[in-house]
Amino acid sequence: MSRSITDLLQYETPDAIVVTTIDGNVLHWNSEAERVFGYARAEAIGQPLESMIVPAGHHDLYMQFRRRAIENGECTFETTRRRKDGSLVHAVVTNKTIVDDQGRPELIVTTQKDVTHLKVLRDAKLVESKFRDLLESTPDAIIMANETGRIVLANSQAEALFGYERGELLGQLVELLLPTRYRGAHVGHRSGYAAQPRTRSMGAGLELYGLRKGGSEFPVEISLSPLRTDEGTLVMSAIRDTTDRKRIERTLQEKNAELQRANQAKDRFLASMSHELRTPLNGIIGFAEFLSDGKPGPLNEKQKEYLGDILNSGRHLLHLINDMLDLVKVQAGKADLCVERFSLPELIQEVCAGMRTIAETKRIEVTVEVAPALDFVTLDRQRVKQILYNLLANALKFTDDGGHVGIGAAPVGNDCFRLTVSDDGIGIRKEDIGRLFTEFEQLETGTARRFGGTGLGLALTRSLTTLHGGVIEVESEFGKGSRFLVTLPLAAGGEGE
Repeated sequence: MSRSITDLLQYETPDAIVVTTIDGNVLHWNSEAERVFGYARAEAIGQPLESMIVPAGHHDLYMQFRRRAIENGECTFETTRRRKDGSLVHAVVTNKTIVDDQGRPELIVTTQKDVTHLKVLRDAKLVESKFRDLLESTPDAIIMANETGRIVLANSQAEALFGYERGELLGQLVELLLPTRYRGAHVGHRSGYAAQPRTRSMGAGLELYGLRKGGSEFPVEISLSPLRTDEGTLVMSAIRDTTDRKRIERTLQEKNAELQRANQAKDRFLASMSHELRTPLNGIIGFAEFLSDGKPGPLNEKQKEYLGDILNSGRHLLHLINDMLDLVKVQAGKADLCVERFSLPELIQEVCAGMRTIAETKRIEVTVEVAPALDFVTLDRQRVKQILYNLLANALKFTDDGGHVGIGAAPVGNDCFRLTVSDDGIGIRKEDIGRLFTEFEQLETGTARRFGGTGLGLALTRSLTTLHGGVIEVESEFGKGSRFLVTLPLAAGGEGE
């Protein structure tokens, strides 16, 4: 013969042949082993065989078959093996022990036949008979792969989604369906999943893209489900093309950005216009007060009445403009607290005095009850006054003539207190309570026409309460009255008294 037996074993045998020491270190590595496992002969010699080709989680099985070969002289089994690139192959393995002159085990000759293709055909036949009809009826693209990552079933939806003909995907690695940039990492993810298979719901995990046969990419969501069979564990992937959804999401994001810009423009406009309006309005109110005081000369009753109307309207409009400006500032995060120590009972009496005329006109009794232990607080005095003023104004507005409004203040715990404003007015329907604090909204158009208002007061009240780190709550029974509860810290920002 022109070639030695050694050369034939090294280069011509159809199986991967590996010779190791009893400890498992490689002594011989033929060319078929290079092809099957991806390691060059020079890389393999001297290395532990297990560290190169045994998948994670297969250590015990590997050692079991080595011991069986040493004890019995030979054993044959079917298993998976890992390639240098992390991918898996299916192999029929025969371990044969070589003994020395004294009959002691000296070497182990391992013959490994790559039967990945045959395993694919067996798995495909199994799932085809059991699951094909079921998976064809699902709306999703379904790919089933065995533990080596080879496709054993693709339903018609998957073939259409990825652009392949019937049966063309059988036996292919699942990485074929991914863009090149994802393939290396996906082999690692797949091997890790094979070691600890678990259900992964649609939309969980990494954002992925699919690759069609023609080369075009598209975004996908994938769910994974392990399927245990007599032939081993298969992985079923349900795949959805999310192109349309992504396009809708981008459109919504663009629309949201436009709305945000429009809202910011609105806030800038309102802030600018509020300042522009306040200046001439303050002038109008000032001149009306000057005339009403009779400084330029005496006025008759009609003139006093007209000036009173001008003053009331001007002050009401100024109050609305101030509310609008404050609300814009708070929502834009530009409102600051001017914290000071003040007497809460005095502030409550001050607010009540300012609303006395309205209460007396409607013959509404206003009662105040402040807990004896509650006196000084350290907050933004003007903001707290605004909160109470808005709540009291609302209570008086929505309480019929001859009704009752109560104001209470009491400690809550060691570092908070609660302001309560209650009335026996028209009340609020349960389904409307959630809309109370929306700016520019009245609960009913009929209510708006009867009582007036812009819907700014409660929205601003909540914003100012939140600015202090407090909360506002409401209790109401339609037709019987309402109760607003504002819980605030005794000292804003942790400042002491």
